[in-house]
Amino acid sequence: MDMHQKRILVVDDEEEFTQLVADVLTKAGYTVDRAFSGPEALQLLHLQSIDLVLLDMLMPYMHGLETLKRIKELHPSLPIIVLTADSEVHDAVEAMKLGAYDYLTKPVDWERLKIVIRNALLTGSLKAEISRLRTELKETFGFENVIGISPRMREVFESVERILDSDVTVSLRGESGTGKELLARAIHFNGPRKDKPFVAVNCAAIPETLLESELFGHEKGAFTGAISTRPGKFEQAEGGTIFLDEIGEMSPATQVKILRILQERRFERVGGTKSIEVDVRIITATNKNLEEEMKKGNFREDLYYRINVYPIVIPPLRERKEDIPVLASFFIRKFNETGPHHKVTGISSKSMEYLLNYHWPGNVRELENVIRRAILNARNGLIMPEHLPITLTSQHSYPNRSNGGMDLRTAITMTRSIIPLEEIEKEVLTHALKLTNYNMSSTAQALGIGRTTLYRKIHKYRIPVPRFAMSNMTN
Repeated sequence: MDMHQKRILVVDDEEEFTQLVADVLTKAGYTVDRAFSGPEALQLLHLQSIDLVLLDMLMPYMHGLETLKRIKELHPSLPIIVLTADSEVHDAVEAMKLGAYDYLTKPVDWERLKIVIRNALLTGSLKAEISRLRTELKETFGFENVIGISPRMREVFESVERILDSDVTVSLRGESGTGKELLARAIHFNGPRKDKPFVAVNCAAIPETLLESELFGHEKGAFTGAISTRPGKFEQAEGGTIFLDEIGEMSPATQVKILRILQERRFERVGGTKSIEVDVRIITATNKNLEEEMKKGNFREDLYYRINVYPIVIPPLRERKEDIPVLASFFIRKFNETGPHHKVTGISSKSMEYLLNYHWPGNVRELENVIRRAILNARNGLIMPEHLPITLTSQHSYPNRSNGGMDLRTAITMTRSIIPLEEIEKEVLTHALKLTNYNMSSTAQALGIGRTTLYRKIHKYRIPVPRFAMSNMTN
């Protein structure tokens, strides 16, 4: 662990003591900031990345315990070491209950302090890495969360497969809620950079005045509040992938810097003159028509051609309604595993018709939210129409078939004019097996067939079954 990159915040109302601590820790290789009250510490934590806090208990304005509680609410994984007098050990015990890493009594044993700090930083780094890996493996590894059986989505999957082993710049196009970030993560975690960071930046969610600093970092003194040098998202993504969502919202000045990175793989921090080389794969996304934005002068033509090397268009949900039953089943399974205690076994045919006939302006994200809400409302194991939002079940959003509504049969058969029955059956069996994690009993029950029939059809259509599920087929 490189101590020169670790920043410690010392919080104590005694200025001489904080200066003494700063001197000791600076000699040990740390960068040290000081705050003289709880509110000042909270403000500094808002402006600066801190790796560890050294916190005194007895301070004016805000007691150390209250300060600790507020810091943990905002930064739950930040290690905090408490300093207290011998007579105030009960405060230290309370601090440990609130999440402090350790406590030391005054006068401070400097060698012990350095040992505790080093251990706390090592523990924090390990926890952060484990948390990152668990999150990425659970939520983003592979294509299991990118669902679709429609021809349009098959085209998307085929396009992705062609570029997984390359570093080509990918441009994802699609409306909000279609799953652009999910697809970007799948591209990253199935490619050669999967063991490196994936960093997502929503360019529309960050104020333009802060976006440049967020992307490229800043040097100390670059602007008011920049009390130290801070790396940006591109440096954090070194060796991995950076996903620039809503790139069409960037100002011309920021677009120039992005163009330079694409051309030269280098940039400067805000307020800096040193050129920093970076090795990242860039994936961009937008729901805007960039061609129109170019004509209006809002988007640079040279940048457009740089990011548009390999465009992938994700269709809106209303144009691939045959995916709705599969997506709905996926979300039911997902929320059954992580949600309330009562379980939902399926969706009534009437409810499915409502889902199929709705226009889904919020796309897959809206469907996910609808299923989450329906599961919370459903108590009889089945999602009924009364569990759905009024926007879906109103007459306006539920046209009859003569007026262009779509039932389940139409959704399945719209793939092309005629599909062999065996092909439909194989598709249904394959996705049912995936949704139950190849649990043969659950699959057979959900499909309304016997296990023997299920086994026969698996062999008939030569459906691949993972090794862990093979033993169930022989029982």
